[in-house]
Amino acid sequence: MDPLDPDMFHPGCPSSVMPIRIGDKWSAMIIVCLEQGPRRFSELRVPIHRVTPKVLTQTLRALERDGMITRTVYAEVPPRVEYELTPLGRTLLDLVAACRHWAHEHMSTLLAARDVYDHPTQSA
Repeated sequence: MDPLDPDMFHPGCPSSVMPIRIGDKWSAMIIVCLEQGPRRFSELRVPIHRVTPKVLTQTLRALERDGMITRTVYAEVPPRVEYELTPLGRTLLDLVAACRHWAHEHMSTLLAARDVYDHPTQSA
């Protein structure tokens, strides 16, 4: 399995402004990172470097609570922990892909609408 690309989620990535989210801002990114198999916390931090460790931990716990991922602790020194999509979590992959496709097709229109909303012309 190839390592995760540190630029996987470029700062201009539509996921940070996408109105359709899987749970919250970070969950869809985690789901994409786990698509190819189990990953360690430090591996997830590479492409999702804008998230704080605290928020990443909270998001992983929420996904685990909802049955989307599993957390496996290996009795090693130092301890090794891996996160992996469950069969239920894998059902989200098509939905996340559809959201990413939608964002690619419509992001410029969405951002233009936000700009108009945030900066309405002043009527005299």
